[in-house]
Parts: sequence; C-alpha cells; structure tokens
Amino acid sequence: MTDDLPQLKTKRLWLRKIDQNDSKAIRFLRSNKTVNHYVKRPETQTLQEAIDFIDKINNGINKQDWLFWGISTIGNPELIGTICLWNFFDDRKVAEVGYDLHPKFQRQGIMNEALRCILNYGFETLNLDQIEAYTHRENESSKKLLIKNNFVLILDRKDNENEDNIIFAVKNFSK
Repeated sequence: MTDDLPQLKTKRLWLRKIDQNDSKAIRFLRSNKTVNHYVKRPETQTLQEAIDFIDKINNGINKQDWLFWGISTIGNPELIGTICLWNFFDDRKVAEVGYDLHPKFQRQGIMNEALRCILNYGFETLNLDQIEAYTHRENESSKKLLIKNNFVLILDRKDNENEDNIIFAVKNFSK
C-alpha cells in the first residue's frame, strides 16, 4: 500500500482524506436512519464521536490498516459519502470495499462512479487479486451496484458477524 492516502478524481467526484472539518457530515452519515438502515454499527451521536471516528480512520490510514476516502463533488468540498478498502487479507491481495452516501445524492450514479474508481485503484495500483463486499441481503440498491460492477455472489461464504449479510466478490481479471 501507499504511505498516505492518494486523492482520486473522476469526472464528477473528488475522493479525498477526511478531516475534522467533515465531522458534521460524518455524524450525519453514521447516524441517519436511511443511510444506516442495512448497517449494523454503533450510531455516531455527537460531534466528538465523529471527530474520534475521523481520528481513528486517519490513524488506520497512517498505519496502512485501510484506505478510507471521503466523497465530494468536484468544485464542492462538502462531504457527501465515504468509500473504503479495508479488512485486507494477510497477504494484502484481497480487501473489502465499504461505502455510504447521503440520501439526497443517491440514485444519481455517484456511488457507481466512486466504486469504479476504487476498483481501478485497488486492481491497478494496489495489485489486488480480489475485492469483496458485504451487504445486507435485502439491500437491493447495494446488490444492484455490485452486480453492475461485475461482483458475483459467493454462495458458500457467510459473514460470521452479521447473518443478514451476503458476500459478493470481483476478481482482478487483468492478471
């Protein structure tokens, strides 16, 4: 992995490191009922909890435990979502992708654009063999996004931490 988090750009998006200026947006993303409907995680209730989460994320980036980007639109630094590569296998050849997006920006192709960028980065720059995604079995939007990006449901794997999740994976076919 890289020493720091690279900024990535797409046609409409800027994927960047989050900082304490994003604490209100992080609190929203990690507490909003729509965003978290299918996610099992503790709700971020205060700005201090959001700041602590941002510090944790950035410390993990510095230790090369994960890569975690904030999603903004080009020309507007407002954080509208996040996307990450984390849960790397010991050999650093497989990682899990995770993402969330503010409801007012959903169904506009934004997460598709961000995911394609991260898949490209993971396969081309990090040279990953496979990227996995854990999603709730009833989260139709997430399943459609994954399938659209060539992820395939892995029938013989289970998420031991959340029995409601199903696991998808996409392989690096350029190898």
